Amino acid sequence: MNDVATPLVIGRNVRKERHERKLSLDELSLASGVSKATLSQIEAGKVNPTVATLWKIAQSIHVDLHALVMGESEKIREFNVSRGNDLPLLSSADGVEIRVLSPISFAEDTELYLLNMAPGAVLESEAHSPGCMEILAVSAGSFKVTAGKRSTVLEAGDVLTYQCDVPHRIENVFDGTSQLYMTVKFA
Repeated sequence: MNDVATPLVIGRNVRKERHERKLSLDELSLASGVSKATLSQIEAGKVNPTVATLWKIAQSIHVDLHALVMGESEKIREFNVSRGNDLPLLSSADGVEIRVLSPISFAEDTELYLLNMAPGAVLESEAHSPGCMEILAVSAGSFKVTAGKRSTVLEAGDVLTYQCDVPHRIENVFDGTSQLYMTVKFA
């Protein structure tokens, strides 16, 4: 453990954390918003960076600020709360309500949605990217799901996993509002 956070010590810590993540100066600059020239001077111990600059670097490489100042590295653990009223809501005039549950940083990797569908409502989708999968977990009501040439009816408690790289359709076949959770996993 270092006792004094001199510019040389801070620079060494920044360089160590960058190298451990196999990032170039260009990549760290892009991720942090700190210029490549400034990063180079920090790593060389030629400047004493502001707390704001160190904060940007720490956040971009997911380490505690203390790791850059004192060299005690600890990965920041993800712990983000999204309140129900803050979740994006996509509504359709066709009786389909889709609430986005996953953070924007998960986009095109693993996306999670909550769907509420009125009786008879249909959600039709074109084929997604090759290898893309959807997982549907029905929490209320019942749905008819068709993917390509295959079809099934799901009841509350049922789960379906299918390739969604073909045209697919979800239809509420219950006489009331039906609800399901949809996870989209991109290849």
